[in-house]
Amino acid sequence: MASESPAQSSSSQAAGIPNLKDRIPKLEPRKKRPAPSNPTPVPQTPALPSPPDLADWTFKVPSRRILSKADHDLFLASPTYNLILAWVFGLSESVIDTPRSAIKDDSLSEPVKEILAILEEAETCVSQSPPTEQGGSRFGNKAFRGFLDLVKEKIPAWHERLGLHNPDAIAEASTYLAQSFGNRNRIDYGSGHELNFMMWLLCLYQLGILQRADFQALVLRVFARYLTLMRVVQMAYYLEPAGSHGVWGLDDYQFLPFLFGASQLLHHPFITPRAIHQDLTVEEFGDDFLYLGQVKFVNSTKTVKGLRWHSPMLDDISSSKSWSKIDGGMRRMFVAEVLGKLPVMQHFLFGSLIPAAEGMSEEDPSAAGEDSGEDHSNHSHTGNAHDGTGWGDCCGIKVPSSLAAAQEMRKGHTESLRRIPFD
Repeated sequence: MASESPAQSSSSQAAGIPNLKDRIPKLEPRKKRPAPSNPTPVPQTPALPSPPDLADWTFKVPSRRILSKADHDLFLASPTYNLILAWVFGLSESVIDTPRSAIKDDSLSEPVKEILAILEEAETCVSQSPPTEQGGSRFGNKAFRGFLDLVKEKIPAWHERLGLHNPDAIAEASTYLAQSFGNRNRIDYGSGHELNFMMWLLCLYQLGILQRADFQALVLRVFARYLTLMRVVQMAYYLEPAGSHGVWGLDDYQFLPFLFGASQLLHHPFITPRAIHQDLTVEEFGDDFLYLGQVKFVNSTKTVKGLRWHSPMLDDISSSKSWSKIDGGMRRMFVAEVLGKLPVMQHFLFGSLIPAAEGMSEEDPSAAGEDSGEDHSNHSHTGNAHDGTGWGDCCGIKVPSSLAAAQEMRKGHTESLRRIPFD
């Protein structure tokens, strides 16, 4: 038998070698992983109705009307629910891309100037009711009750100055303003009290005192002045947070600076969400933008440095790619964690200007004292147990004030202090 030639031998060997192209998988460009989508749509802003005709109006002192889940469901389907959304979101949209410095004194209406004067006068009540010696305590200072008493005495005259002369109208509007400074019995303050302040402004709009042209000033001048006042009050009286770390877990006391502040920064050319970690940016722009200003204040009151440790949710939010994401998230929080939560909304007050839905329960007058200063830790009239979070820590659990911790440490009372979570 003839032997294979060298060429034939080489060819047969090559035929026995597998084709590597058939064994190595084809490389393809990596597909970009889609960003996780939030299945909850961003709540839209309903149309704000015009103020009612008050010619034959019957005013009513606000009271709690959400006493069961059925009442809450009626509220969520009511025109009042849309009215509150339209008011808060409408104010937020009015300050899109607008720094506080854009609002000049000569552009303010007379009612806005009067409200600013009222808040200035309210701050003088702090010096008229000075805090008593804390002795290292981190819980509320009882002199706060004296401050609230002074404010309550002045509230009717303040409304007269705003042009209200009907005593029933004054009584209705006054209830919201009185509730916006904190709780007299528990000596605490939280985002629910902040919401009462916005409902007071809504009442003034419903009464025709405030106009749509005032919206920017209401956020960037009036609400900003209210924030300053409440920081003074919190620092003076060591107000406890109304619920552990606030309804939304953003801040011990406030929420709306983050909603309004995200709107202010919506399309800012260089301030990004990560800027809250940049001390120079926060310091330079904190007065112009509510979001940065609140972060600046929070940082100044904590005994541990770093948002990661004392405000982890704020820290997490800062990783968002845009202020638009944050703005949408804040809107979702307001709808889901405030208006959508029964333990929060069972404290909400309804009168004639912010009316309850037809069919909602009437509050038992014998149980209507918690938010006016009387202690009702057993809320049997609601039929719903509190979960210890949200608007008012109604379960009798005192939450130490981080403001008190920082202040007492500066005074040298360090031995009697113990750290608490998020402190």
